[in-house]
Amino acid sequence: MIRDIENIELQFLTPNDYQELKSAMIEAYSNMPNSYWGEKQIKSLIKKFPEGQVVIKVNNQLAGCALSIIVEYDKFDEHHTYKEITGNYSFNTHSAEGDVLYGIDVFIKSEFRGLRLGRRLYDYRKELCERLNLRGIAFGGRIPNYHKHAGEISPKEYIEKVKRKEINDPVLNFQISNDFHPSKILKGYLEGDEASNEFAVLLEWDNIFYQKKIKKAATQKKNVRLGLIQWQMRPYKNLKELMQQAEYFIDSVSAYRSDFALFPEFFNAPLMAGNNHLPESEAIRELAKHTANIVQKFSELAIAYNINIITGSMPEMRNDLLYNVGYVCKRDGTTERYEKLHITPDEAKIWGMQGGSQIKTFDTDCGKIGVLICYDSEFPELSRLLADEGMDILVVPFLTDTQNGYSRVRHCAQARAIENECYVAIVGSVGNLPAVHNMDIQFAQSMVFTPCDFSFPANGIKAEATTNTEMILITDVDIDLLRELNQFGSVKNLRDRRKDLFELRKR
Repeated sequence: MIRDIENIELQFLTPNDYQELKSAMIEAYSNMPNSYWGEKQIKSLIKKFPEGQVVIKVNNQLAGCALSIIVEYDKFDEHHTYKEITGNYSFNTHSAEGDVLYGIDVFIKSEFRGLRLGRRLYDYRKELCERLNLRGIAFGGRIPNYHKHAGEISPKEYIEKVKRKEINDPVLNFQISNDFHPSKILKGYLEGDEASNEFAVLLEWDNIFYQKKIKKAATQKKNVRLGLIQWQMRPYKNLKELMQQAEYFIDSVSAYRSDFALFPEFFNAPLMAGNNHLPESEAIRELAKHTANIVQKFSELAIAYNINIITGSMPEMRNDLLYNVGYVCKRDGTTERYEKLHITPDEAKIWGMQGGSQIKTFDTDCGKIGVLICYDSEFPELSRLLADEGMDILVVPFLTDTQNGYSRVRHCAQARAIENECYVAIVGSVGNLPAVHNMDIQFAQSMVFTPCDFSFPANGIKAEATTNTEMILITDVDIDLLRELNQFGSVKNLRDRRKDLFELRKR
């Protein structure tokens, strides 16, 4: 390895580099005949895609190279060969309309190894992939040490032993350490590669910032502002008065350009005061008669104030059964419904409430969100199902009467943020309702939780309201930080699950 280094520079490959490139390739692939590109091929590659061809020079001497093209990946069979992917070595498979950066070649000359120059080339490819908004990088990785073990183990077993450090394969180890994951074995990939027995490993890297091209005028926000409404339970004469208070808060959080207004569970419970003479189970069914009007009004407010509204929850009658439900009222005028799946013993005993059966994420202009009402947040399987659907933000509208009840929701919600690599916003009600049976006292502290890693608060708390005080809590969350966490976090809770031992699925 060269020690007297004056400069290291990454440059675009030019035709003037060809003779030095040829010599370097002959040396790098000395065990393979005719293992270098012709001058016309290199000129063609540079003409088609100059940004994809780079060299790294040490003291102005070529030390390594990375060549690549862009392909329409789905047009190729998953068991393609090197000859096929390069268009019979013509590079006619390159397409500016493609979606994957495909690595054609990468090497470092032997005397320059140990300087981590290969990592610089791979990092350049990743940055290029992100800049061009491609969905990922792929290439067929040679396994030149495989011929030593071919008589004993299959290529699949070889890869597993390399991953377990039972076999040393510096090439494959390097690629895996640079976040490329093996996806399949390619048989007969590179003609003449006897050291690999013509096997290769298809290695892929996913661009976490990739945004699929859209055909309509729309934006997908990455910095999302949440407006949590810590609602004071107080008497209201009628629905109109209650919605005036709700609109006041929506107006307030939208004035700060919030993307979401979040309401608590059963925020409309004060309206039951007029039916306090009825049994609790009848009073809440009377309350359910307001739900359709409330949802309609919230939808109108979402449009008027240009904000997405999570309506907390309300009782709703369907087919003569009572449910605890809420709605996502989007600023584009559409609404979607969610249900509380796990009913508390009190809800079942006092009100005769039923658990719902629907769990799903909701697409918004701020990414995918999920909603779990209060008690549902204490069942980790639910949020994991939502995370598997790509959820970025989990909203938990809750209602708790005592501090220990609140603590269950709070601590479970924070766990959901860590294990699912997402943001979790919990929003509750405060105050007292002495005129409403079964809704006497409230305890709440609304909060926004984050995963616990270097890009987030060390304690996993992004923002918190004052306990038991009516107020709004406004905070920003960065969706791109979740993508980086998933790829580069200190731990990778979602990716490291032992799916070979267990699985979680909906019925």
